[in-house]
Amino acid sequence: MYDLGIIGGGPAGYVAAEKAGHAGLKVVLFEGKELGGVCLNEGCIPTKSLLYSAKLYEHALHGASFGINASGVEYDYGTIFKRKNKIVKKLVRGVGSKMKVNHVEVISEFAVIRERSEGFIQLQAGNTDYQCKNILICTGSESVIPPIPGLEKDNILTSREILNLEKIPESLVVIGGGVIGCEFANFFSTMGCKVTVIEMMDEILPGMDREQSVLLRKEMELTGVDFNLGCRVTSLKGKKVTFENDGEEQSVEAAEVLISVGRKPVTSGAGLENIGVELFRGGIKIDEHCRTNIPNVYAAGDVTGFSLLAHTASREGEVAVNNIAGKKDVMRYRAIPAVVYTNPEVAGVGLTEEMAGQKNIEYEVRSLPMTYAGRFMIENESFSGMCKILVGKKYGEVLGVHMIGNPASEMIFGAAMAIESEMTLDEMKELIFPHPTISEIIKENVFTF
Repeated sequence: MYDLGIIGGGPAGYVAAEKAGHAGLKVVLFEGKELGGVCLNEGCIPTKSLLYSAKLYEHALHGASFGINASGVEYDYGTIFKRKNKIVKKLVRGVGSKMKVNHVEVISEFAVIRERSEGFIQLQAGNTDYQCKNILICTGSESVIPPIPGLEKDNILTSREILNLEKIPESLVVIGGGVIGCEFANFFSTMGCKVTVIEMMDEILPGMDREQSVLLRKEMELTGVDFNLGCRVTSLKGKKVTFENDGEEQSVEAAEVLISVGRKPVTSGAGLENIGVELFRGGIKIDEHCRTNIPNVYAAGDVTGFSLLAHTASREGEVAVNNIAGKKDVMRYRAIPAVVYTNPEVAGVGLTEEMAGQKNIEYEVRSLPMTYAGRFMIENESFSGMCKILVGKKYGEVLGVHMIGNPASEMIFGAAMAIESEMTLDEMKELIFPHPTISEIIKENVFTF
């Protein structure tokens, strides 16, 4: 009998397993593929490895502005590809080591929920049954494949297959201008590929701060990415993509086509129906403690369909384990950072202006170019970036912070802490920032209110 059975070894599952094992619970973790899930093997880590290589390549090409003249700059995609795989393998081994250290039993099989009896839940993996007092479902998500006429597996790539390309294609059509689509578009364009993005919405990065989405798109256009906004793809014929633009039919053909229109929870195959786990909007419905409608059954990560981010998944896993172990914990979503690892990076946390307007929240907003921070000027040329802060009119609390400019991804956690702790402008003004750092842009902006 196990205290906790975890189905899925991604950021929700392996973090939960580590915490539960550390707390002294007897834990079994089921993962039929590789530990680390999509994030570690097919998402967050490999894509960021590629993007960092592209960033170094771009810096080398444009070093003259910094007084660094390099000739004959080239990239070796074979080395970039191998380095990506090496990093992934090392981190997967690291997750395995964490499981051993925390006495988590790892079963390299997919698990299926069979039944719930008094006092335990029965899982089956391979030909073996496992009895668990509690279970945590972390089956993750998968790419959405839209019903486009002519779309076949052999004429498109998803975010999984594109990572296995062993050479840079001459041209690429990206269907979908969200985070994943923009990151791949940025990478391949930097490496010399002709990239066309087709997005159904009227702007890229839906859900991010719109003003900064526009700024990123314009920067990417300067590097040669062709954006077609407000366009609906109507068919594929081989690698030829036909789409509707302002009522007119247009088409573009490329060496490769990437489908990147979002992800959806994986809820089939785990036996949820065998015990009556309730679904909501395609994902597993959970409460603030990450509990499902079935006693002793929890869910965390992308399978909930709410916030499909690795760091959200990890925190949900922690919340579930804490409650299983008898420590009351609540999942809060008001300060979850979102990052786009393009060059330049975009990061935001809390409310955007669009969200505040939809919620009828009265707010004040201030924006400053990132160049107000001396360190940003030192490390960047010909791009001003932006930092935007929203505060509530009544109490002066920080509602949202949004940035475009490197390294926004490394600074946004500070803004998340401010929002999570409900800091006011006056409290933020008392904080001491190290000088010179790009993070000082936050303090510079706070003092404009």
